[in-house]
Amino acid sequence: MITYEKLRKKPQVAKNLIGMTLVAFDQFYEEFENAHEERLQTSRKTRRGKRRQRSVGAGRKHKYDLRDRLLMTLFWLKAYTTYELLGFFYDLDKTNIEDNLILIMETLEGMSTFEFERHATDRKKLHSVAEVMDAFPDVRLIIDGKEQRVERPKNKKDKDGNVQDRQKPYYSGKKKTHTLKNQVAVAPHGRIEHVSESVPGGAIHDLMLLRQTDLLSKLNDEEAAMMDKGYDGIAADYPDQKLYLPYKARRNHPLTDDQKAYNRFLAKYRIVVEHTMAQLNKFQILVQRFRHQLTKHSRIFRIVAGLVNRRIQLHPLKQYSPA
Repeated sequence: MITYEKLRKKPQVAKNLIGMTLVAFDQFYEEFENAHEERLQTSRKTRRGKRRQRSVGAGRKHKYDLRDRLLMTLFWLKAYTTYELLGFFYDLDKTNIEDNLILIMETLEGMSTFEFERHATDRKKLHSVAEVMDAFPDVRLIIDGKEQRVERPKNKKDKDGNVQDRQKPYYSGKKKTHTLKNQVAVAPHGRIEHVSESVPGGAIHDLMLLRQTDLLSKLNDEEAAMMDKGYDGIAADYPDQKLYLPYKARRNHPLTDDQKAYNRFLAKYRIVVEHTMAQLNKFQILVQRFRHQLTKHSRIFRIVAGLVNRRIQLHPLKQYSPA
């Protein structure tokens, strides 16, 4: 099992096991403990969703303390083991493992906040040279989509006996499998500023998802966004918004040499979003085929994005200067 006492004896393996160093974990735990206690004290319901009859902490005690349960959750997010395997490590049954993870993740979700969920007047502005792009100083967001494989949904019959096709919306022709999709927007320094809810990867295109979230309307007049070819056509929806998109070849209208050069130049600056995506992919729960209820994916994606932001804050991404 992975406990804090064992990890203290071999701190060099912490980053591989939980996605952060032991020093970073100690700092994170202080914030988590306060947030967890505050959430429990203000909660009026039990973990089963029933109205609370007793004070917090009056029930049966956990086998592991809060610090070890946080470690357990971070390890699960990083490695994405089955509940059965995690239960073997911690000598707990599957139900106990699930209950522990749910309690910890409820607090982690509350700690995962992003800049563009705040009012425009409360958002921090980017000023330093390290935070902006020298060729595109007005860019505030670089937007991209992320797809993840999921278990094939099962078709169900409605009350009239008709079969409901629940598989087709999730089937992605691009990935040739069933997927969920999230929209991710990062700042030029790599921190995640926005994540969308998880949506069916086959039925909703990147462009449609951007329209649904209406993220571009939250930019200030002097702020711009950068995207890839998948968002071709979005400029028509926001004619007054400054947007940077690569040129896209049309039938009988191939790209000119100048347009190809511009696309290459733009791609060098968009690399920052790929670096952030790589940080998300360090957590196997966002890489392997998602095995749990699809309704849980949005919460997990937000939690991992929050953990990645914390990691980038402590260890900024390598600054990239296009040649």
